[in-house]
Amino acid sequence: MILKVVKQRVEAAYEKDLLQMTLEGAKNYTDYNALSHKYFIVDNCKNLFFAGHETIALATSWCLMLLAAHPNWQARVRAEVLEICGNKPLDADMLQSMKVLKMVTHEVLRLYPLVLFASREAFETIKFKNIVIPKGCHLQIPITYLHQNPDIWGPDAHKFNPERFSNGILEACQPPQAYMPFGIGPNICVGQHLAMTEVKVILALSLSKFCFSLSPAYQHSPVYNLVTVLEHGILLHVKRV
Repeated sequence: MILKVVKQRVEAAYEKDLLQMTLEGAKNYTDYNALSHKYFIVDNCKNLFFAGHETIALATSWCLMLLAAHPNWQARVRAEVLEICGNKPLDADMLQSMKVLKMVTHEVLRLYPLVLFASREAFETIKFKNIVIPKGCHLQIPITYLHQNPDIWGPDAHKFNPERFSNGILEACQPPQAYMPFGIGPNICVGQHLAMTEVKVILALSLSKFCFSLSPAYQHSPVYNLVTVLEHGILLHVKRV
């Protein structure tokens, strides 16, 4: 399907967009992994769509669902956006000033991290305290468990409470490394800052114009299908502010 789109692009006029940049990059690709230019293009497009689009769409969906279910927090975010932006176009400085919006986004990703496990492979046999981890062993860090462990987050760990992030991640939990919606360490998601910015921009623009509430037909059923999705989707009532 991707190659079909590429073929249409090659045969037609184009603009300098992400797809075109990928095609131009493929021309200069050094084939050190014995991968053809075709697979270079396909792999990059799949990565950009899945990691750069699908995840952002899902994170935004979870945010809207939880804000619709907690109208008091929705009202707080909207008031902050309107106070900071007024009638001016949203810019980066304004986004940095939106503390409530940042708290909400962190809390949503705590309750519903898109990826449930962070996986690592032991390249050599190591001893961790009294546990021997043999070379080649695959370890899985259960992100959801860490994000909702009462010993780390307190007795309300299962509840939506953005206030816990009022003083940042370092003060929200102990140890702060237990919060890892984008992974952790050298292999942390390279797009985490772009992703957070995108989600906050979408929420700020949407909440400044619309009010959201959950439809009575909404069925809450999160499932893990490579990423955390909503089995029945989200049904929202939308009203212009």
